Amino acid sequence: MGDLLQPWHLMVLLFVACLLLLPTILYVLTLTKALNKCSVASRSLEPGMLWLLLVPLVNIVWHFFVVLGMTKTLASEFRGRNIPVTDQMFGNSIGLATCICGACMIIPFVGFVAWPVKIVLWIIYWTKIAACSRLLDQIPTPGVHPNTGF
Repeated sequence: MGDLLQPWHLMVLLFVACLLLLPTILYVLTLTKALNKCSVASRSLEPGMLWLLLVPLVNIVWHFFVVLGMTKTLASEFRGRNIPVTDQMFGNSIGLATCICGACMIIPFVGFVAWPVKIVLWIIYWTKIAACSRLLDQIPTPGVHPNTGF
């Protein structure tokens, strides 16, 4: 019975866990970076709360709040900086579709179809948030001097 779990099994398990966890950590860092570029008044979500996406099962529900909060925060910040806003700009629909696919992944058999769709939508949403973050770098906050930050 003790031969079932060899040290190399633990190494493989740890490697797979890290391989699955690393993209999520990078995703949370991207969202955190975007939120940190927004004024406190624009935020409907605190950057530190994004780390709840790393908690298994909680992340299924919390991701809905993250997508809605990111959309509200970015829309408010963009309006505050007089950046033209379009409905598709923040990826709200794609983000919510990602969340729905993530929730469907826990349903037997449906999860096999939902998982690859979720991954594709997740990457698209991630790139949209990263693009918004880059745009916030280009347009300074009103009343803030670009060189000093004051």
